[in-house]
Amino acid sequence: MSFGNKILKYKDDILKDLNEILKIPSCAVNTEGENPFGEEAARALNWILNRAKEMGLDIINVDNYAGHAEYGEGEEIAGILTHVDVVPAGDGWSFEPFKLTEKDGKIFGRGVADDKGPAIVALYCLKVLKDENVKTKRKIRAIFGSGEEIGMDDMNRYFSEQPIPDLAFTPDSEYGICNREKGILQFTVFSKDLSDSFIKEFFSGNVINAVPDLAYAKVNCEETQYEKIKGLIDKKDDSYNLEATEEGVKISATGVASHAAWPEKGNNAAVKLIRFLKQSFTQIKFNNLFEFIDSMIGTEIYGESLGIATEDEHSGKLTLNVGKVRVNNNESSVQIDIRYPVTKNGEKIFEKICEEAKNYNLNVELLNHDKPLFVEEKSEIVTILKNSYKEILGKESNIYYTGGGTYARCLNDKGVAFGPVFEGEEARLHNCDENLDLDKFMLHAQICLEAAYNLCKD
Repeated sequence: MSFGNKILKYKDDILKDLNEILKIPSCAVNTEGENPFGEEAARALNWILNRAKEMGLDIINVDNYAGHAEYGEGEEIAGILTHVDVVPAGDGWSFEPFKLTEKDGKIFGRGVADDKGPAIVALYCLKVLKDENVKTKRKIRAIFGSGEEIGMDDMNRYFSEQPIPDLAFTPDSEYGICNREKGILQFTVFSKDLSDSFIKEFFSGNVINAVPDLAYAKVNCEETQYEKIKGLIDKKDDSYNLEATEEGVKISATGVASHAAWPEKGNNAAVKLIRFLKQSFTQIKFNNLFEFIDSMIGTEIYGESLGIATEDEHSGKLTLNVGKVRVNNNESSVQIDIRYPVTKNGEKIFEKICEEAKNYNLNVELLNHDKPLFVEEKSEIVTILKNSYKEILGKESNIYYTGGGTYARCLNDKGVAFGPVFEGEEARLHNCDENLDLDKFMLHAQICLEAAYNLCKD
């Protein structure tokens, strides 16, 4: 019997603890003070560290940015990196998002897959190692962040005080082994000109790294224009809605949410609504921001009109997502998320975007730039994970790339992403009804424990 199977007897405890941490709505926000990502993110971090302490593990909390639980002895450190913050629940859930629900062999809840489920499993991997009194050549740490979803500053701060593990993995992606992660550019395009427009307000998106599934615009118009809009809406599908307001109308559009790393899986409500407005009001002058979004992006997800479309054999095409749009009396801005191929230059891509924005008298502010990750397939960490996967499943693990960004890129080429979602699973990350197949979740737990054991055993 493989060592990884030993975690199966902890299944009920794992689910019980998962339910407890899911109850904490730990949507990370940038704040100041003792809770850098908000009170709820800090509460989730402290909950899991206190649970580790109850298990007899050593713990450290780095100023509520991140912390770890530790087991074993040795000069070197092995790591399992997860995060306890989540994206907002959003709309459309069939179940209570901040609670564990089991139905038809699946478990549902915000964070089940990304990344509270894997965080609880990582904690129990250390508990099993301790309960089995495993002798180690490396200390092993379950490292928990609390701000991964808003830029990974949590790990930057953590590793400013704690050593980077010698070997590590992060179960925050898919199986098999992800040794290539695209570069990530996140930025705001904004206008300083807040002069009056017939669009009084526009809103879409809650986070930059998700395809928005809802957008609305409040538009000034007279009764004749209202009837025209109503006629246009009636000709559309039921993903559009019209409401009368004191000054005119509120037009809404619904789309399909998706992680920004895979915008092709979503249907962007923001660009959909902007395109509708542009096509419906051909005689109206739109502000520069809307002109830029519609003309230079539109419904494109590969950056063709912006002149940044590119790809390579290692990681495929550049992708682009319009995440948040805000237009009102105080601001006029769009936040954009780009994932670019591992062999391409992010600085040059950003320079090109700035040039195009300047043509529309718009300003650009860089929010985040994570360089690409490329770990060799013959590396020690990939070899250990391949062997662990084969021990549990009896077959070879595939090696792949992702547009997603994980903690692996914080590990100086000593770590990769590995699990927890299996090929073919629709985990609905960053979407309503986030879920995992329960049997596969426990299969992930076995693989994770096997990997932890092989990383640290003497």
